[in-house]
Amino acid sequence: MSRVTVSIDPHVHSEDSYDGHEPVDLILEHAAEIGLDAVVITDHDVIRESKRAAETAAEYGLIGIPGVEVSTAHGHLLAIGVDRMPPRGEPYAETVRRIHEQGGVAIVPHPFQRSRHGVRQRDIPTPGSGDGSGGEAPDAETSGVDAELPDEDAVDAAGAAAPGAEVDAVEVFNAWLFTGYRNRRARRFAANHGYPGVAASDAHHLQYVGRAFTELTIEGRESVGEVTADDVLTAIRRGTTTVDGRRAPIRMAAKHYVGAAGRRSGYYARTGAARGARATRRTTLGALTAAKVAALQSVHRTRRFLSWFA
Repeated sequence: MSRVTVSIDPHVHSEDSYDGHEPVDLILEHAAEIGLDAVVITDHDVIRESKRAAETAAEYGLIGIPGVEVSTAHGHLLAIGVDRMPPRGEPYAETVRRIHEQGGVAIVPHPFQRSRHGVRQRDIPTPGSGDGSGGEAPDAETSGVDAELPDEDAVDAAGAAAPGAEVDAVEVFNAWLFTGYRNRRARRFAANHGYPGVAASDAHHLQYVGRAFTELTIEGRESVGEVTADDVLTAIRRGTTTVDGRRAPIRMAAKHYVGAAGRRSGYYARTGAARGARATRRTTLGALTAAKVAALQSVHRTRRFLSWFA
């Protein structure tokens, strides 16, 4: 059977997010230039720009996949492949079910990192965890011990998870984490529960896009150009993923930053010129309209003045 490998950064923020900085067009341009096959815009609790990015991705040779980072009652959750924003503030398991109803995949981002609204281990719906409200696990931020956490301390094994409530994958490498502890803990959790692992940049600035990414093996396709968003979602569910989030050598990182800076400057030079041209046109049209109105008023006043002597 034919197969192809695609590279995707499934967790990127645009200027539509309250903490993002870059327009989606610039992100797509940059992603294509650095060799990614897809980038998912996952802004916080808004999906408008992500949908627009998915619709225009093909213009950059990329696979278009919409998404959003949802603020649930228990922490953040990535909804990939959805075109409607799941309600915020719902329990984790309920949000997972809503994502699945839309045919999307639910991915746990930066798990267990409470300072960034990561979900606690006890609140992730897993086999045998009931509604995801089991016992409290030792907090990674206070324990300071890089050791395996027993499953019985993390979840309540009294019941069974509701059908369709389990997440589809876990972000086992997040490029924004300053140490490797929580990434290692996420890898152990994913391995213990049989969840596919993904890597993502969680970029809020252009130069970080693609610093971590996921490679997916797509079955039944001859080339990347044939791959659809549904193919990517299926590959995530099946777990045909390979994560790449190693620190780049200094020379590669420098090239990455310089390339991003150059593309940003070029983008804003182009859009700035276009905006300037539009502003000039608006000013010219405004001046012409004002001149026309002034001329008509002058004619009207002249006629009225002359009528007094008629």
